Amino acid sequence: MKYDWQWSVFLQMASDGSGTWLHYLFVGLLWTLATALAAWVIALTIGATVGTLRTTPIRWVVRLGNAYVEIFRNVPLLVQMFLWFFVMPELLPARLGDAIKQMPPPWGSYVPAVLCLGIYTSVRVAEQIRAGIQSLPRGQHMAGTALGLTLPQTYRYVLLPMAFRIILPPLTSEFLNVIKNSSVALTIGLLELTGRARAMQELTFKVFEAFAAATVLYLLTNLIIVLLMRVLERRLRVPGFIGSAPQGTAGH
Repeated sequence: MKYDWQWSVFLQMASDGSGTWLHYLFVGLLWTLATALAAWVIALTIGATVGTLRTTPIRWVVRLGNAYVEIFRNVPLLVQMFLWFFVMPELLPARLGDAIKQMPPPWGSYVPAVLCLGIYTSVRVAEQIRAGIQSLPRGQHMAGTALGLTLPQTYRYVLLPMAFRIILPPLTSEFLNVIKNSSVALTIGLLELTGRARAMQELTFKVFEAFAAATVLYLLTNLIIVLLMRVLERRLRVPGFIGSAPQGTAGH
């Protein structure tokens, strides 16, 4: 059976009257980016804190960080999404829980989605941070101590700046994962890009057109991010320490 492609469907008016179907998908892309960026801020903040604490000599702090990582890393993202949306409001104080459940759409789905993606990704960032710090030569830590820096100052001025440079490529991959994982939010009613593509194919019966457009938008977005992060990586590279030194610097 031959499929009848109709690319003109993107120029037709969407069912909600907000514009064309192409505009409808672009709005979904904006919600995807808004969800991913907010979740990334949470993931990077918590992940950097937990990952750093797991490399300290304080044993109970290391064990607490390990427990945090193991709990959130071993529960599937979809299950965590349902827990944040359905269960968390019931565990909070009644007034706060009711306020969350009565939030108007799409915020009632957006907030749990951001929190879920942020916490879920933070454990992966924590692992990257821990690995980056532990990959540094011991002389880095000893140099900070020799300069009279305290332990927090050694992490802030010596270890973390170098560790972030080392793990910038895997952090880029984690950010791309946040963008892709945001599609799970459609299960709790957030109409991001995947959710809107699904709604479009259900209302127009143009499944291939809808998801082909969503695929192209995901690809273009991620390619732009990869290119920007590569530029940032080159600017932050330390010659002779991370990657190969630029040509002409050998022997200097």
